[in-house]
Amino acid sequence: MNARPPLSMPRLQRTAPFNRPIRVLQFGAGNFLRGFFDWQIDLLNERCGLDAGIVVVRPSGRSAQPLLDVQGGRYTTLIRGLDEQGQPVREFRIIDCVQREIDLATMFDDYLAEARRPELRFVVSNTTEAGISTNDDDRYDDRPPASFPAKLTRWLHERYRHFDGAREAGVVVLPCELIDDNGPALKAAIAHFARRWALEDGFLQWLDLGCTFCSTLVDRIVPGHPQGEIAALEAELGYQDRFLVTAEHFYLFVIEGPAWLADTLRLHGSGLNVQIVDDIKPYKQRKVGVLNGGHTVLVPVALLAGVQSVGEAMADPALHGFLVNTLQQEIMPALPLPASELQPFADAVLRRFANPYLHHRLASIALNSWAKFAARVMPQLLRYQQLRGQLPPHLVLALAATLRLYRGDLIPLADDPALIDALRADWQAVDEGSLTLTELVHRMLGRQAVWRQDLNAAPGLTDAVAQALQQLQQQGIRACLAILEQPAG
Repeated sequence: MNARPPLSMPRLQRTAPFNRPIRVLQFGAGNFLRGFFDWQIDLLNERCGLDAGIVVVRPSGRSAQPLLDVQGGRYTTLIRGLDEQGQPVREFRIIDCVQREIDLATMFDDYLAEARRPELRFVVSNTTEAGISTNDDDRYDDRPPASFPAKLTRWLHERYRHFDGAREAGVVVLPCELIDDNGPALKAAIAHFARRWALEDGFLQWLDLGCTFCSTLVDRIVPGHPQGEIAALEAELGYQDRFLVTAEHFYLFVIEGPAWLADTLRLHGSGLNVQIVDDIKPYKQRKVGVLNGGHTVLVPVALLAGVQSVGEAMADPALHGFLVNTLQQEIMPALPLPASELQPFADAVLRRFANPYLHHRLASIALNSWAKFAARVMPQLLRYQQLRGQLPPHLVLALAATLRLYRGDLIPLADDPALIDALRADWQAVDEGSLTLTELVHRMLGRQAVWRQDLNAAPGLTDAVAQALQQLQQQGIRACLAILEQPAG
């Protein structure tokens, strides 16, 4: 059992009054925002004089966790991983920009009071993907309403009324929920409650003219509280910190918004990986294609090779080579960004996969593999064929390996139960000789519930996957990898 530090060890506290203006209202006190957004604000305060304080709102009153206030809003981040030169880094930082945390279940008046701060400029949120949703049950006079958009609508309306609809009192809204077009989605949800509550037309006009709703792309692995290491880390620090959070070295924050945001956030000269862009879609495609797609193609191939984690796969020359060649030769050429932007991101992805401080079990990443393959890999496979007039062999092998994985004899499968049962039945029919591998592939590629199309129409794809699957069955994955990487000619 992991021992706690001695009781005599002091707890991290604020030793001087908080003296920064509150410029950010933050929905969510979870690990991600604390190890990603708050960490960046703290650096902007230090490096560029942003001088921004944060008030955190706990959206749900059901949590038994103590408020950040027990440490005066302060906590420690531990950033560790591989830097841009591939060298291990490990950095502690005390985050000092959070003033307090408000529990809406007991502090609703305090929450509304934050709307009356003239210096407050930003609203940021991370309430899970399901957080941006609407209902017909939340009421204006609920304290608080149940849904996050209803809570925010009530707060924004308080601000609108207090400042008499002044356009300059508008705020910049930065939702970090992992859904497409999260800015417009949140704005639409707020408009839903404004109409349902019959709020004045001027409020909706103020949302349009005074407020800026930005779509965002956030990227950082934040494992959170290092429970198994906390005693050793606190002994090293010399104080107790119940909110200590760990995060990887890499991070990326892309904001689709007006250029003046860079000045407002004082990004110039900050050295932070924050990008203000006109169109976020190519960056999402890059992340989905390279990072998520890289995971998705690596998982079945590595599991078939007897490897259990991403780190082990990166240390295996054959698997590492497969991933690098898949990214370089097939995924990146099919993405709508120049190589000058794709290559540094791909290099960072490979470093992240090799991070010795993270242990990603391949079996965990294999969750819902077919939906992931459809969203993250198949667009690049088909685009490659369209551009090159031939099928990408590495992606074809990854598709065959995924189908082989769903035979169900390697790991417990976590996916749509009906699909798992259907594929097990198909594999049993193959074993019994009543179904050929080509027929099995034809059935899988024809599942429009997975692909939203019949992929048997893609020229040569059915036969190519069946051939790769036959090779897998006869020779095994490592022989397939060796054949794949043989020089042409």
